[in-house]
Amino acid sequence: MKYSFTGTNINYELTKTFSVENFFNDSGGGPANMEQRFTEALKEYYQRNTQLELVKNNGDLQFMGSINRYTLTPISAVSSGDPNLPDRAGQMRLTIGVEVEYINVNNEEENLKQTFSFFQDYDPRTTTLLDVENQLVEEIFKNILQDIFTATVANW
Repeated sequence: MKYSFTGTNINYELTKTFSVENFFNDSGGGPANMEQRFTEALKEYYQRNTQLELVKNNGDLQFMGSINRYTLTPISAVSSGDPNLPDRAGQMRLTIGVEVEYINVNNEEENLKQTFSFFQDYDPRTTTLLDVENQLVEEIFKNILQDIFTATVANW
């Protein structure tokens, strides 16, 4: 097994390229361009953290999948203080899940199909989802990308 300072176990003599198919948004929610943002972020992450060359298709490493979860759930209630008014959410949680299929052409044992998810919380009393959605999505994607990278080429 080869190690490098980037923390990958990629054998660059065998594995030279990677390809990313456009991810789809099957979640029914999220910003209009969310799937495009995820696809581009995945490409950029692997370009920045490996020596692999991005190719249009049939890379030595191949990624495909979809955003399959985009949910908003209250995680804590705050009393309205008025018996005539309902309690309301003190914190809201945005959760995004991305199903990834990963194919390693040179080592089929490393192939995987897995859902990666992460969440971020915000306070609906001080801000609206519309105000923080792009920032939350970006933070969630950052964590999901790290998890995908670890599961595919870091093999810790």
